[in-house]
Amino acid sequence: MYRRHCAAAAMTLVCALAVLASPVQAFAAPTPPGSADGGGKSLEQVRAEIDELYLEAGAATDAYNLAEEKAKKQSGELVGLAQSIVEGRAKIAALKDRAGAQAREEYRNAGLPPGARLMLSGDPQLFLDGISRTRQGQQAGKGLLEELTRTQQDLETYTKDASTNWTKLEASRVKQAKAKKKINSQIAAAKKLESRLEKEERARLLELEQEAAQQAQTAWLDSGALQEINRDASPLGKQAVAFATAQIGKPYVWGAEGPKSYDCSGLTSQAWAAAGRPIPRTSQEQWRLLPHIAIKDMRPGDLIIYHADATHVGMYVGNGQIIHAPRPGRDVTLAGAGSMQILGVVRPDA
Repeated sequence: MYRRHCAAAAMTLVCALAVLASPVQAFAAPTPPGSADGGGKSLEQVRAEIDELYLEAGAATDAYNLAEEKAKKQSGELVGLAQSIVEGRAKIAALKDRAGAQAREEYRNAGLPPGARLMLSGDPQLFLDGISRTRQGQQAGKGLLEELTRTQQDLETYTKDASTNWTKLEASRVKQAKAKKKINSQIAAAKKLESRLEKEERARLLELEQEAAQQAQTAWLDSGALQEINRDASPLGKQAVAFATAQIGKPYVWGAEGPKSYDCSGLTSQAWAAAGRPIPRTSQEQWRLLPHIAIKDMRPGDLIIYHADATHVGMYVGNGQIIHAPRPGRDVTLAGAGSMQILGVVRPDA
Protein backbone atom coordinates (compact mmCIF):
# COMPACT_ATOMS: atom_id res chain seq x y z
CA MET A 1 0.00 0.00 0.00
CA TYR A 2 2.79 2.39 0.99
CA ARG A 3 4.63 1.66 -2.25
CA ARG A 4 1.50 2.35 -4.31
CA HIS A 5 1.08 5.74 -2.61
CA CYS A 6 4.72 6.58 -3.27
CA ALA A 7 4.37 5.56 -6.92
CA ALA A 8 1.25 7.73 -7.33
CA ALA A 9 2.94 10.69 -5.71
CA ALA A 10 5.98 10.24 -7.92
CA MET A 11 3.78 10.11 -11.03
CA THR A 12 1.99 13.29 -9.97
CA LEU A 13 5.31 15.04 -9.46
CA VAL A 14 6.56 13.93 -12.88
CA CYS A 15 3.37 15.20 -14.56
CA ALA A 16 3.62 18.54 -12.77
CA LEU A 17 7.26 18.93 -13.80
CA ALA A 18 6.32 18.08 -17.38
CA VAL A 19 3.65 20.79 -17.44
CA LEU A 20 6.00 23.36 -15.95
CA ALA A 21 8.70 22.45 -18.42
CA SER A 22 6.41 22.68 -21.45
CA PRO A 23 6.53 25.85 -23.68
CA VAL A 24 4.23 28.67 -22.53
CA GLN A 25 1.68 29.83 -25.14
CA ALA A 26 1.50 33.65 -25.44
CA PHE A 27 -1.74 35.54 -26.11
CA ALA A 28 -1.63 39.11 -27.46
CA ALA A 29 -5.17 39.81 -26.32
CA PRO A 30 -6.72 37.69 -23.54
CA THR A 31 -10.36 36.73 -23.74
CA PRO A 32 -12.51 38.98 -21.57
CA PRO A 33 -14.70 36.86 -19.30
CA GLY A 34 -17.69 39.17 -19.68
CA SER A 35 -17.66 39.94 -23.39
CA ALA A 36 -20.85 40.55 -25.32
CA ASP A 37 -21.51 36.96 -26.27
CA GLY A 38 -20.89 35.64 -22.78
CA GLY A 39 -17.25 34.79 -23.45
CA GLY A 40 -15.11 33.52 -26.27
CA LYS A 41 -14.16 36.84 -27.87
CA SER A 42 -10.62 38.15 -27.71
CA LEU A 43 -9.97 41.73 -26.75
CA GLU A 44 -8.93 42.38 -30.33
CA GLN A 45 -12.33 41.18 -31.54
CA VAL A 46 -14.07 43.34 -28.93
CA ARG A 47 -11.96 46.32 -30.01
CA ALA A 48 -12.93 45.79 -33.64
CA GLU A 49 -16.60 45.54 -32.67
CA ILE A 50 -16.43 48.71 -30.60
CA ASP A 51 -14.64 50.53 -33.43
CA GLU A 52 -17.37 49.51 -35.86
CA LEU A 53 -20.08 50.75 -33.51
CA TYR A 54 -18.39 54.12 -33.18
CA LEU A 55 -17.89 54.35 -36.95
CA GLU A 56 -21.61 53.81 -37.42
CA ALA A 57 -22.32 56.40 -34.72
CA GLY A 58 -20.00 58.80 -36.56
CA ALA A 59 -21.92 58.32 -39.81
CA ALA A 60 -25.20 58.93 -37.98
CA THR A 61 -23.70 62.03 -36.34
CA ASP A 62 -22.86 63.45 -39.76
CA ALA A 63 -26.45 62.78 -40.89
CA TYR A 64 -27.76 64.47 -37.73
CA ASN A 65 -25.53 67.51 -38.19
CA LEU A 66 -26.56 67.90 -41.83
CA ALA A 67 -30.25 67.63 -40.94
CA GLU A 68 -29.74 70.17 -38.17
CA GLU A 69 -28.05 72.60 -40.58
CA LYS A 70 -30.92 72.23 -43.04
CA ALA A 71 -33.47 72.72 -40.27
CA LYS A 72 -31.72 75.93 -39.17
CA LYS A 73 -31.70 77.23 -42.73
CA GLN A 74 -35.36 76.34 -43.30
CA SER A 75 -36.37 77.89 -39.98
CA GLY A 76 -34.61 81.11 -40.97
CA GLU A 77 -36.35 81.12 -44.33
CA LEU A 78 -39.70 80.53 -42.63
CA VAL A 79 -39.13 83.52 -40.36
CA GLY A 80 -38.34 85.66 -43.41
CA LEU A 81 -41.39 84.43 -45.27
CA ALA A 82 -43.61 85.02 -42.26
CA GLN A 83 -42.38 88.61 -42.09
CA SER A 84 -43.02 89.04 -45.81
CA ILE A 85 -46.55 87.68 -45.38
CA VAL A 86 -47.24 90.14 -42.54
CA GLU A 87 -45.88 93.04 -44.62
CA GLY A 88 -47.84 91.89 -47.68
CA ARG A 89 -51.10 91.79 -45.77
CA ALA A 90 -50.47 95.25 -44.33
CA LYS A 91 -49.71 96.59 -47.80
CA ILE A 92 -52.89 95.07 -49.24
CA ALA A 93 -54.93 96.62 -46.42
CA ALA A 94 -53.38 100.05 -47.16
CA LEU A 95 -54.03 99.71 -50.90
CA LYS A 96 -57.64 98.73 -50.25
CA ASP A 97 -58.03 101.78 -48.05
CA ARG A 98 -56.77 103.98 -50.88
CA ALA A 99 -59.12 102.29 -53.34
CA GLY A 100 -61.98 102.79 -50.91
CA ALA A 101 -61.15 106.48 -50.61
CA GLN A 102 -61.33 106.85 -54.37
CA ALA A 103 -64.70 105.07 -54.46
CA ARG A 104 -66.07 107.34 -51.72
CA GLU A 105 -64.90 110.40 -53.62
CA GLU A 106 -66.78 109.29 -56.71
CA TYR A 107 -69.88 108.69 -54.60
CA ARG A 108 -69.73 112.22 -53.22
CA ASN A 109 -69.76 113.47 -56.82
CA ALA A 110 -73.10 111.77 -57.43
CA GLY A 111 -71.48 108.90 -59.21
CA LEU A 112 -70.93 110.96 -62.39
CA PRO A 113 -67.90 110.08 -64.45
CA PRO A 114 -65.19 112.77 -64.28
CA GLY A 115 -65.66 113.71 -67.97
CA ALA A 116 -69.37 114.36 -67.43
CA ARG A 117 -68.71 116.56 -64.41
CA LEU A 118 -66.26 118.65 -66.41
CA MET A 119 -68.71 119.09 -69.29
CA LEU A 120 -71.29 120.42 -66.84
CA SER A 121 -68.93 122.93 -65.29
CA GLY A 122 -69.24 125.47 -68.16
CA ASP A 123 -65.72 126.87 -67.54
CA PRO A 124 -63.26 126.13 -70.43
CA GLN A 125 -60.09 126.61 -68.33
CA LEU A 126 -61.51 124.53 -65.54
CA PHE A 127 -62.42 121.97 -68.18
CA LEU A 128 -58.83 121.80 -69.51
CA ASP A 129 -57.29 121.66 -66.03
CA GLY A 130 -59.78 119.00 -65.08
CA ILE A 131 -58.87 116.83 -68.05
CA SER A 132 -55.24 116.80 -66.89
CA ARG A 133 -56.18 115.91 -63.32
CA THR A 134 -58.62 113.29 -64.56
CA ARG A 135 -55.89 111.59 -66.60
CA GLN A 136 -53.59 111.65 -63.59
CA GLY A 137 -56.33 110.18 -61.47
CA GLN A 138 -57.00 107.45 -63.99
CA GLN A 139 -53.31 106.55 -64.16
CA ALA A 140 -53.12 106.56 -60.37
CA GLY A 141 -56.16 104.30 -60.18
CA LYS A 142 -54.69 101.94 -62.75
CA GLY A 143 -51.37 101.91 -60.89
CA LEU A 144 -53.18 101.24 -57.62
CA LEU A 145 -55.00 98.26 -59.13
CA GLU A 146 -51.78 96.86 -60.63
CA GLU A 147 -49.92 97.28 -57.33
CA LEU A 148 -52.73 95.57 -55.46
CA THR A 149 -52.69 92.67 -57.94
CA ARG A 150 -48.88 92.27 -57.67
CA THR A 151 -48.99 92.38 -53.88
CA GLN A 152 -51.71 89.73 -53.77
CA GLN A 153 -49.66 87.51 -56.11
CA ASP A 154 -46.55 88.00 -53.98
CA LEU A 155 -48.54 87.11 -50.88
CA GLU A 156 -49.75 83.90 -52.52
CA THR A 157 -46.16 83.03 -53.46
CA TYR A 158 -44.91 83.71 -49.92
CA THR A 159 -47.66 81.55 -48.48
CA LYS A 160 -46.90 78.70 -50.90
CA ASP A 161 -43.15 78.91 -50.17
CA ALA A 162 -43.83 78.92 -46.45
CA SER A 163 -45.90 75.76 -46.77
CA THR A 164 -43.15 74.07 -48.79
CA ASN A 165 -40.45 75.11 -46.31
CA TRP A 166 -42.56 73.87 -43.41
CA THR A 167 -42.80 70.47 -45.08
CA LYS A 168 -39.03 70.42 -45.61
CA LEU A 169 -38.45 71.49 -42.02
CA GLU A 170 -40.58 68.65 -40.71
CA ALA A 171 -38.70 66.19 -42.96
CA SER A 172 -35.38 67.47 -41.57
CA ARG A 173 -36.66 67.07 -38.03
CA VAL A 174 -37.65 63.47 -38.76
CA LYS A 175 -34.15 62.79 -40.12
CA GLN A 176 -32.64 64.40 -37.03
CA ALA A 177 -34.73 62.23 -34.73
CA LYS A 178 -33.81 59.03 -36.59
CA ALA A 179 -30.11 59.91 -36.63
CA LYS A 180 -30.18 60.83 -32.94
CA LYS A 181 -31.81 57.51 -32.07
CA LYS A 182 -29.17 55.59 -34.03
CA ILE A 183 -26.31 57.56 -32.50
CA ASN A 184 -27.51 56.91 -28.96
CA SER A 185 -28.10 53.25 -29.76
CA GLN A 186 -24.60 52.69 -31.23
CA ILE A 187 -22.84 54.57 -28.44
CA ALA A 188 -24.83 52.72 -25.79
CA ALA A 189 -23.92 49.37 -27.38
CA ALA A 190 -20.22 50.29 -27.47
CA LYS A 191 -20.25 51.48 -23.85
CA LYS A 192 -22.02 48.27 -22.81
CA LEU A 193 -19.27 46.20 -24.39
CA GLU A 194 -16.60 48.21 -22.59
CA SER A 195 -18.44 48.13 -19.27
CA ARG A 196 -18.33 44.33 -19.22
CA LEU A 197 -14.54 44.35 -19.22
CA GLU A 198 -12.37 44.35 -16.14
CA LYS A 199 -10.30 47.44 -15.36
CA GLU A 200 -7.12 45.78 -16.62
CA GLU A 201 -8.88 44.69 -19.80
CA ARG A 202 -10.12 48.22 -20.49
CA ALA A 203 -6.55 49.48 -20.10
CA ARG A 204 -5.35 46.79 -22.49
CA LEU A 205 -8.17 47.70 -24.89
CA LEU A 206 -6.86 51.27 -25.03
CA GLU A 207 -3.36 49.92 -25.66
CA LEU A 208 -4.65 47.81 -28.55
CA GLU A 209 -6.41 50.87 -30.00
CA GLN A 210 -3.18 52.87 -29.79
CA GLU A 211 -1.12 50.03 -31.23
CA ALA A 212 -3.45 49.69 -34.22
CA ALA A 213 -3.27 53.43 -34.85
CA GLN A 214 0.52 53.39 -34.57
CA GLN A 215 0.82 50.47 -36.99
CA ALA A 216 -1.33 52.29 -39.54
CA GLN A 217 0.70 55.48 -39.08
CA THR A 218 3.99 53.61 -39.49
CA ALA A 219 2.76 51.95 -42.68
CA TRP A 220 1.68 55.35 -44.02
CA LEU A 221 5.03 56.94 -43.24
CA ASP A 222 6.91 53.96 -44.70
CA SER A 223 5.02 54.46 -47.94
CA GLY A 224 6.91 57.73 -48.41
CA ALA A 225 3.75 59.84 -48.17
CA LEU A 226 5.43 62.43 -45.93
CA GLN A 227 8.53 62.98 -48.07
CA GLU A 228 7.00 65.67 -50.27
CA ILE A 229 4.83 67.28 -47.58
CA ASN A 230 6.87 70.30 -46.51
CA ARG A 231 4.69 73.32 -47.20
CA ASP A 232 4.03 76.11 -44.73
CA ALA A 233 0.55 77.04 -43.56
CA SER A 234 -1.22 80.01 -45.08
CA PRO A 235 -1.96 82.98 -42.77
CA LEU A 236 -5.55 81.79 -42.36
CA GLY A 237 -4.35 78.20 -41.94
CA LYS A 238 -2.10 79.27 -39.07
CA GLN A 239 -5.10 80.85 -37.32
CA ALA A 240 -7.18 77.70 -37.82
CA VAL A 241 -4.36 75.50 -36.47
CA ALA A 242 -3.93 77.78 -33.45
CA PHE A 243 -7.64 77.50 -32.66
CA ALA A 244 -7.66 73.70 -33.01
CA THR A 245 -4.54 73.37 -30.87
CA ALA A 246 -6.18 75.37 -28.09
CA GLN A 247 -9.03 72.83 -27.95
CA ILE A 248 -6.78 69.83 -27.19
CA GLY A 249 -8.05 68.00 -24.10
CA LYS A 250 -11.70 68.99 -24.51
CA PRO A 251 -14.14 66.06 -24.74
CA TYR A 252 -15.80 64.68 -27.83
CA VAL A 253 -19.58 65.14 -27.74
CA TRP A 254 -21.58 64.30 -30.85
CA GLY A 255 -23.27 67.31 -32.41
CA ALA A 256 -21.14 69.73 -30.38
CA GLU A 257 -19.52 72.84 -31.87
CA GLY A 258 -17.77 74.15 -28.77
CA PRO A 259 -16.69 75.93 -26.84
CA LYS A 260 -16.54 73.20 -24.17
CA SER A 261 -16.79 70.12 -26.40
CA TYR A 262 -16.72 69.13 -30.08
CA ASP A 263 -17.40 66.41 -32.55
CA CYS A 264 -14.94 65.95 -35.42
CA SER A 265 -16.47 68.34 -37.94
CA GLY A 266 -17.62 70.70 -35.21
CA LEU A 267 -13.95 71.21 -34.36
CA THR A 268 -12.77 71.78 -37.94
CA SER A 269 -15.67 74.04 -38.91
CA GLN A 270 -15.23 76.20 -35.80
CA ALA A 271 -11.47 76.39 -36.30
CA TRP A 272 -11.90 77.78 -39.78
CA ALA A 273 -14.74 80.05 -38.69
CA ALA A 274 -12.34 81.48 -36.10
CA ALA A 275 -9.90 82.12 -38.95
CA GLY A 276 -12.59 84.08 -40.79
CA ARG A 277 -13.38 81.44 -43.40
CA PRO A 278 -16.74 79.69 -42.74
CA ILE A 279 -16.91 76.16 -44.15
CA PRO A 280 -19.62 73.45 -44.27
CA ARG A 281 -20.59 71.94 -40.92
CA THR A 282 -20.24 68.23 -41.68
CA SER A 283 -17.27 66.17 -42.85
CA GLN A 284 -19.26 64.84 -45.81
CA GLU A 285 -20.19 68.36 -46.93
CA GLN A 286 -16.61 69.51 -46.37
CA TRP A 287 -15.47 66.70 -48.67
CA ARG A 288 -18.17 67.44 -51.24
CA LEU A 289 -17.88 71.22 -51.41
CA LEU A 290 -14.30 72.22 -50.55
CA PRO A 291 -11.43 72.11 -53.11
CA HIS A 292 -9.58 68.77 -53.16
CA ILE A 293 -5.80 68.76 -52.70
CA ALA A 294 -3.26 66.00 -53.42
CA ILE A 295 -1.71 64.56 -50.26
CA LYS A 296 1.77 65.55 -51.47
CA ASP A 297 0.59 69.19 -51.62
CA MET A 298 -0.88 69.16 -48.13
CA ARG A 299 -0.07 71.99 -45.71
CA PRO A 300 -1.03 72.74 -42.08
CA GLY A 301 -4.65 73.85 -41.83
CA ASP A 302 -5.83 71.51 -44.58
CA LEU A 303 -8.49 68.97 -43.61
CA ILE A 304 -7.97 65.24 -44.02
CA ILE A 305 -11.20 63.36 -44.67
CA TYR A 306 -11.33 59.76 -43.45
CA HIS A 307 -13.21 56.54 -44.32
CA ALA A 308 -14.93 55.67 -47.57
CA ASP A 309 -18.12 57.48 -46.55
CA ALA A 310 -16.28 60.67 -45.45
CA THR A 311 -17.60 60.42 -41.91
CA HIS A 312 -14.52 61.65 -40.04
CA VAL A 313 -12.24 64.65 -40.40
CA GLY A 314 -9.09 65.96 -38.78
CA MET A 315 -6.93 69.04 -39.30
CA TYR A 316 -3.40 68.50 -40.56
CA VAL A 317 -0.93 70.42 -38.36
CA GLY A 318 2.40 69.32 -39.83
CA ASN A 319 4.99 66.61 -39.13
CA GLY A 320 2.57 63.91 -40.20
CA GLN A 321 0.06 64.73 -37.45
CA ILE A 322 -3.53 65.86 -37.17
CA ILE A 323 -5.66 67.36 -34.42
CA HIS A 324 -9.08 65.73 -34.24
CA ALA A 325 -11.99 64.86 -31.98
CA PRO A 326 -11.89 61.03 -32.19
CA ARG A 327 -15.10 59.60 -30.73
CA PRO A 328 -17.26 59.47 -27.59
CA GLY A 329 -15.15 58.73 -24.54
CA ARG A 330 -12.07 60.41 -26.03
CA ASP A 331 -10.78 63.99 -26.00
CA VAL A 332 -9.57 66.29 -28.75
CA THR A 333 -6.02 65.15 -29.36
CA LEU A 334 -2.99 64.88 -31.63
CA ALA A 335 -2.84 61.74 -33.77
CA GLY A 336 -0.95 60.35 -36.73
CA ALA A 337 -2.39 61.60 -40.02
CA GLY A 338 -2.16 58.08 -41.41
CA SER A 339 -3.64 56.34 -38.37
CA MET A 340 -6.99 55.97 -40.13
CA GLN A 341 -8.11 55.24 -43.69
CA ILE A 342 -7.54 58.47 -45.65
CA LEU A 343 -10.16 59.32 -48.26
CA GLY A 344 -8.59 62.61 -49.33
CA VAL A 345 -7.61 66.16 -48.42
CA VAL A 346 -9.51 69.45 -48.81
CA ARG A 347 -8.34 73.06 -48.46
CA PRO A 348 -10.77 75.63 -47.05
CA ASP A 349 -8.76 78.64 -48.25
CA ALA A 350 -7.74 77.39 -51.70
